[in-house]
Amino acid sequence: MDLGVLRRWWPVAAVTLLLAVGALAAGHSTIGASRIPPAADTIPYVPEYPTAEPAPSITVEPRDLGPPTSGGIPGWLVTAAIVLLGAAVLAAVGYVLWTVVGGALRRTTRAVPRQRARRTAEGTAREVVAALDAGLVELDDRSTDPRTAVIACWVRLEEAAEEAGVPRRAGDTPTDLVSRLLRGDPAAGVPAIASADVLDGFAHVYREARYATHTVDERMRDQARAALRRLRGELTTVTTGEGAA
Repeated sequence: MDLGVLRRWWPVAAVTLLLAVGALAAGHSTIGASRIPPAADTIPYVPEYPTAEPAPSITVEPRDLGPPTSGGIPGWLVTAAIVLLGAAVLAAVGYVLWTVVGGALRRTTRAVPRQRARRTAEGTAREVVAALDAGLVELDDRSTDPRTAVIACWVRLEEAAEEAGVPRRAGDTPTDLVSRLLRGDPAAGVPAIASADVLDGFAHVYREARYATHTVDERMRDQARAALRRLRGELTTVTTGEGAA
């Protein structure tokens, strides 16, 4: 059973159950009845004889003075059932109101677009340069496997793109995200910081390291290092040029 359906309908089931208990209690509760004395016609017939004294009258016990019979549901139990029923109704109403108001607030929150601050080319270029420096350190470490180092460098660039606000798209290839980071994405407010083709050599090495089954040797490590250094040089021009301006 779906837990969402169970959470939604359990208050209704609880109220229904308490209504049934209240109805059962009301149906079995009775007002105490008086003990009814024997009817007068069941008294044996006694013939009347003439006598000087007046005939004694027969005392008939009043109906409303007899002791009440025991039976029925106690009054405190009926009261407790009514109190529980009222509490259940209040809880169900509160739950429904909370669900409706909470859903409306969530829809309103989702409907409000998040405003992203427009980034500058200099700031974006500095972040990418930091990612490139970290990648170059990994590539320079000869104890690291070349395939692992190349893939790690590209992942750093993807993280820099996401941090800069470049959105992923459904039809993106493995290199599209980083390419949009370099050439800019006006819809996302990301400025262009470099030419996308400056990273073609490294993108080729990355695809081979990621998908090819052959060994990634030191030669491919050197190709990746050279491509990253070219990109870093172009980005350094952006940062220093805007800083001087």
